[in-house]
Amino acid sequence: MLDCSITLLRRSHCHHFIRCPVLCMRGTLALSLPRGRTQLATSAEQGPRMNGFSLGELCWLFCCPPCPSRIAAKLAFLPPEPTYTVLQPEQQQEAGGASGGAGTPTGSGTCSLHLSERADWQYSQRELDAVEVFFSRTARDNRLGCMFVRCAPTGRYTLLFSHGNAVDLGQMCSFYIGLGSRINCNVFSYDYSGYGVSTGKPSEKNLYADIDAAWQALRTRYGVSPENIILYGQSIGTVPTVDLASRYECAAVILHSPLMSGLRVAFPDTRKTYCFDAFPSIDKISKVTSPVLVIHGTEDEVIDFSHGLAMYERCPRAVEPLWVEGAGHNDIELYAQYLERLKQFISHELPNS
Repeated sequence: MLDCSITLLRRSHCHHFIRCPVLCMRGTLALSLPRGRTQLATSAEQGPRMNGFSLGELCWLFCCPPCPSRIAAKLAFLPPEPTYTVLQPEQQQEAGGASGGAGTPTGSGTCSLHLSERADWQYSQRELDAVEVFFSRTARDNRLGCMFVRCAPTGRYTLLFSHGNAVDLGQMCSFYIGLGSRINCNVFSYDYSGYGVSTGKPSEKNLYADIDAAWQALRTRYGVSPENIILYGQSIGTVPTVDLASRYECAAVILHSPLMSGLRVAFPDTRKTYCFDAFPSIDKISKVTSPVLVIHGTEDEVIDFSHGLAMYERCPRAVEPLWVEGAGHNDIELYAQYLERLKQFISHELPNS
């Protein structure tokens, strides 16, 4: 693993706090724009459709034969164009140390992260200096881009944050600083295989290997013990979060707009998990022994509210959920009760001694 410091290429003049990453699954494919809007990707195929799928797509899903990883890739993964680059020490020397903007001084053995304008950086150099990035390696031999945001030096807990679809660490960095500073938690995050600077291709198996590598990096590199780690998953990020939480006990789990499984999103009338289903979180949640906070908008247009309700009902140690009346998939963070519930949960319902 390589230490990395941060250098800023350009600074945006936007001052919005909220970044809204999401899962992209409705009809054929759905894409969330960084500003929290969702648009549907149209298929080139024409003709009758069922729940957004053409007859040809249905045949592909169920007759070819079905393959969970292919279903997952077709339904869920839309990695954006990277909003940042990472220069390793030898690359910095070749570039002559020019960064094009203010940055953190880099020492021997470190690398630097360059944020593009699309990353929409919203803070000062002081906050940027508190962000560290580095590379880890997964069990499936993909290089994993990781980020550690030190925004709560006196806080006990660190969020292991699995972000939504159609965003990367560059776009999420400002959100992590804003969130962590408000709930008094440091934030550790990573880009899925095929996202940002992470190598490989997005797949369900890679999702699980990615969060395993992130978990191990957080524990070994920073010495954070499981009782001080809160797993936070948003949308597609709830899939690896539930998988990891079903295998390891931690301080707590936060599921933000979770899904029961891939087929249940595409086909809402699905009542059981088939062998070819992808992301079967509904079958894993009962194995989670840590306290679980479920957050969902009642008007979610991408992952129906029924998913959050079902996941909550299956949790052995579910705490009082947050059902945000009138909220959709991309705007929960805009409601005051979002931060209020997180603060209540972390500061008063979890041990803080």
